[in-house]
Amino acid sequence: MVDTAWWALGGTIAGLVAGSFLATLVIRWPEGRGLGGRSACDGCGRSLTSRDLVPVFSAILFRGKCRTCGAQIDWRHTAIETGAAIIGLVAMVVQPGLEGVAGAFFGWQLLALAALDAEHYWLPDWLTGVLALTGLVFGLVGIGVDLPSRLIGGVAGFGSLFAIAWIYRKVRGRDGMGGGDPKLLGAIGCWLGWQSLPYVLVGASLIGLCVALAFAARGRDVAATTRLPLGSLMAVAAFSFWLSSPQI
Repeated sequence: MVDTAWWALGGTIAGLVAGSFLATLVIRWPEGRGLGGRSACDGCGRSLTSRDLVPVFSAILFRGKCRTCGAQIDWRHTAIETGAAIIGLVAMVVQPGLEGVAGAFFGWQLLALAALDAEHYWLPDWLTGVLALTGLVFGLVGIGVDLPSRLIGGVAGFGSLFAIAWIYRKVRGRDGMGGGDPKLLGAIGCWLGWQSLPYVLVGASLIGLCVALAFAARGRDVAATTRLPLGSLMAVAAFSFWLSSPQI
């Protein structure tokens, strides 16, 4: 029990640190801004000090505002930092040890991809490529599902959604799926193995249905052409699947 508590604390702290980096990536990358250099207030341009950059706690202490000009700090920083901390905590509680470290790393990468897809309908090839590669590396060193299942999962995940997208385009004469979605499912397969793919797709579909019903309940018009970020839905479903089977 004590060991689990220490692993959970470590996962939470690591998640806060990872979330700070991920928030910077998610906010700056789509704007074409570099990830290097000193962080500064978007309102007055003041370089932020260590007091301003403690993940989550600085936002609470200063009420989400710049200490100098009072400008509101982008809420996505705190949201992503909090999400990453929760992922680290839950992963370590479910599976203390190296398997939990792998699960947290998996979840943090999915968080960044889900955030980018939800806001910009964008799944960067570089990020999905890193997700796929790290999944294969963990399989190579023997943590989780075996490497052959991961390799098959990568090919099957990409191939299945690519085929569906190709058929849809031929039949309907327009794209029904983004080009990054098959790559993301392939990367997920590189982590969870081919056996997980049906569950991830069904889970993503159910989550999407719940989102659509929630929109309808709030009075939003949900038409057949309404776009939902499939990548974000698959990311949530994939991490949920890992939580239910953390040994993989």
